[in-house]
Amino acid sequence: MNNTQHISATAEDNASFLALTSQKGNLMRTFHWLLSLCVAISFSAAFVGCNSESGDFEETGDAPPDQAQDEPHAHPHEGPHDGSLIELGNEEYHGELVHDEKAGTVTIYIFDGLVENAVPIAASEITINLTHDGEAEQFKLAASPDEGDPEGKSSRFVSDDEHLGEDLDHDDVKARLVLEIDGKSFAGDIAHDHDHDEDEDHHKDGGDDDKNHKDKE
Repeated sequence: MNNTQHISATAEDNASFLALTSQKGNLMRTFHWLLSLCVAISFSAAFVGCNSESGDFEETGDAPPDQAQDEPHAHPHEGPHDGSLIELGNEEYHGELVHDEKAGTVTIYIFDGLVENAVPIAASEITINLTHDGEAEQFKLAASPDEGDPEGKSSRFVSDDEHLGEDLDHDDVKARLVLEIDGKSFAGDIAHDHDHDEDEDHHKDGGDDDKNHKDKE
């Protein structure tokens, strides 16, 4: 009877010891986890503080000067001769159309993508294809080298066909410039601003009238 009681007491003691050991283990694991968390938070705070002091952070507001310089240039809407622009390719080049109603001529100037420098090409003529009232027409503009163009090349092309100027002035006309630059073919839609030409002519006429009036005085 005493042996039975002793065994029972020993089993209870073992169970209590195991439970106590398990609790201590849980407490130790919890302690280590909290300690790791505190270390991680302290390290993060120190890292952020160092970056802030060294200036390694992203700023908001205006773009830095280098980035601003990389922004695309403004798209030009008018050529150096006050003519309407024709986009060729992905703005690789531009054509400028000038319609001189008094002289009865249509002139095309060839420029680079920024419309800053003339681009002489090795062509004797370029073409304007247009449709008006359901009829298709084709006009050739002959090379007329501008000042500074190298020999054998031209950045200016002229047509004195009065029908071309008349057709371009119609509202329902669809016209395209076709040419070749350095062996590559280009075509661009022509949006001729007839009102702009009239304003330019009126301005010139007004200037001539003022000059004549002053001469008479």
